[in-house]
Amino acid sequence: MDETIDFHNLDFLQNPYPVLRSVREETPIFRQAKDKNGQEMWFLTRHDDIHRALRDRRLGRSFEHVLTHEDVRVIPPPPEWKPFTDLERWSILQLEPPEHTRIRALLSREFTPRRVAALHPRIVEIVDDLLDTADPTSFELLTDFAQPFSLLVMCDLLGAPFEDRQQLLDWSHRIVKMYELTTTDDQIASAIQASTEFTEWARELIAQRRSRPTDDLVSGLCTAETDEGRLTDDEIISTVVLLLNAGHEATVNTLGNGIAALLEHPDQWTRLVDGDVDYRTAPEELFRYDSPLQLFERWVLSDGYEVAGQKIERGDRIAMLFGSANRDPRKWHKPDTLDIGRADPTHVTFGFGLHHCIGAPLARLEVATALERLVTRFPEARLTSDPVRHPTFVIHGYERVDMVMQ
Repeated sequence: MDETIDFHNLDFLQNPYPVLRSVREETPIFRQAKDKNGQEMWFLTRHDDIHRALRDRRLGRSFEHVLTHEDVRVIPPPPEWKPFTDLERWSILQLEPPEHTRIRALLSREFTPRRVAALHPRIVEIVDDLLDTADPTSFELLTDFAQPFSLLVMCDLLGAPFEDRQQLLDWSHRIVKMYELTTTDDQIASAIQASTEFTEWARELIAQRRSRPTDDLVSGLCTAETDEGRLTDDEIISTVVLLLNAGHEATVNTLGNGIAALLEHPDQWTRLVDGDVDYRTAPEELFRYDSPLQLFERWVLSDGYEVAGQKIERGDRIAMLFGSANRDPRKWHKPDTLDIGRADPTHVTFGFGLHHCIGAPLARLEVATALERLVTRFPEARLTSDPVRHPTFVIHGYERVDMVMQ
């Protein structure tokens, strides 16, 4: 199949699911360029194939430990990208074993279920403070609530100054543009500048925590140790930017996508208002129904790899269409129907295998708490206009979700 999906079509970006459904039902795999001048990639469309691929160690997020740029037929990043590539260098999202194993083990010693659970009272406090000060007659879900909520939780977790939260938001928005299928020269330049500024900020925070540790995650990362040693400053910086970008963007977009979907389906909102569905399990359907991450890439690292009946060469790249997988009728009954009581955690939104999202427990806690407080306090909430999407595909969310809360 050739040029099956126009990933830049504005109608597609507003609602990609009809096109994804059509392609998924036609074929489990197809090949096309990610843009007019880009390298061709294999796109997987169905849940079970993507689930298996996520767990297959013949695929990797990076390739440079076993392959060259010539092997994979891509040009290395230019020197001017160095601030961004340095920022990404030690991210566990981009690493393979043994480096991934070492850094994830150190992060896991500090980013524990106990630390996440201990945040719950503070998360409730943050939600209620934001809702107390909001104007219920003119409420924009993202800027009035989801963004400050996520950033305040992240500042608490990391030990970052609250007054830096708007700067962190700006850096995050600029850096994540690099993960889209295509990026303009201006967006690249902005992301590189944001990477430089974030690195300087993070290095100063780490220096403060090394000299005066407190009870926060950055302090814990500065002192965490295994038989293989401690994390370097550069490794901590890559870890912090991963937690900021992945954690913040996923929470904000899940809340935006999810609350908008619930209000567009009043019967589902009513199920929460009436207590028919548990707030702790309801977020699973929001993560599935309108995933904040629509695409995840892997490199084929071994000869003889085959998926969905297609042999794929070593050095090729695979793109997994998460939004398509999460609506596969082979996996779910009536997958295009929002069913807040479905409570099925086997969606692929958080990935599986080696690169399963380490922040998934925190994301689930944040969304469940925000949902419970919003519905309890404002059961008559409704949309005042059609939500407006960001014109992006990989990071999938809204620019505005306008509501009234009474």
